[in-house]
Amino acid sequence: MHIAIAGNIGSGKTTLTELLAHHYNWEPHFEDADENPYLVDFYEDMPRWAFNLQVYFLNSRFSSVQRIREMNKSVIQDRTIYEDAYIFAPNLYDMGLMNRRDFDNYESLFELMSSLVQPPDLLVYLRASIPTLVNQIQMRGRSYENNIRLDYLKRLNERYEAWIQSYKKGKLLVIDSNNIDFIQNKSDLSMIIDKVDAEIHGLF
Repeated sequence: MHIAIAGNIGSGKTTLTELLAHHYNWEPHFEDADENPYLVDFYEDMPRWAFNLQVYFLNSRFSSVQRIREMNKSVIQDRTIYEDAYIFAPNLYDMGLMNRRDFDNYESLFELMSSLVQPPDLLVYLRASIPTLVNQIQMRGRSYENNIRLDYLKRLNERYEAWIQSYKKGKLLVIDSNNIDFIQNKSDLSMIIDKVDAEIHGLF
């Protein structure tokens, strides 16, 4: 079984991935943001590094999905390949941070890769408001995220909502994370687990 957690920067994807992996004894697969050699440069000069950053993420997530489908075990993944193509790359293009030539090249590459991978059996979307995202980004204290602008997060949130409204690739579970704390509050985590249970029981 392949479960994926989707959500904006700071929505709690990695933490929820860890918690659910521990609860269900699933194999966790994490986004390698801290290993991305373009990320710090991107936040300092977005137009220069946008295409490089997105191609790196696309290649990394394509490789990850390929490995997941080859494994004979249940896997939970932090972020999907679709978020790159439907949210982050077009957002950079619309903001004038990626030119048309690079964006067309990126889309062509994504279309090829996406035709070769299966979508997750269940997609869990963490919905979070801008204040929630900002608070959680500040709490984790990654220095390269200090330059993230509010308008950038807002644009991403709008694209996430549009994508989730049109998502038809498989089962979808939406969790509103604005008024819950699944890290400190065990009852909030149990509520999420109950919802996941209800979805995955229909997968067998």
